Amino acid sequence: QVQLVESGGGLVQAGGSLRLSCAASGGTFSTYAMAWFRQAPGKEREFVVSISWSGSSTYYADSVKGRFTISRDNAKNTVYLQMNSLKPEDTAVYYCARGRFGSAVAGTTNYDYWGQGTQVTVSS
Repeated sequence: QVQLVESGGGLVQAGGSLRLSCAASGGTFSTYAMAWFRQAPGKEREFVVSISWSGSSTYYADSVKGRFTISRDNAKNTVYLQMNSLKPEDTAVYYCARGRFGSAVAGTTNYDYWGQGTQVTVSS
């Protein structure tokens, strides 16, 4: 059974930075795409960014383009999300997910394993 554990969330002021990590265990990591999603209170879970199995391809939501960077280390079974220039509207629980395939795509249905989430709060 695949397990994904996120870490690195916290409280930060607007304009600040955070780096999230997601460690995978119990299954194959290196041949699947990985992604980050987020969910704010009262809102649906939304796609943030994905990365292909090799790391050569990424796909960002327009709302985070130029501010967030996804990367992965297949030797460590870990995916990262570097978040810079954070805004109050980035406040949400952030989830990592493992894709059903190797390509970087959006859409919750393209991902079959999910972490428990880590809270990110950006104060104004």
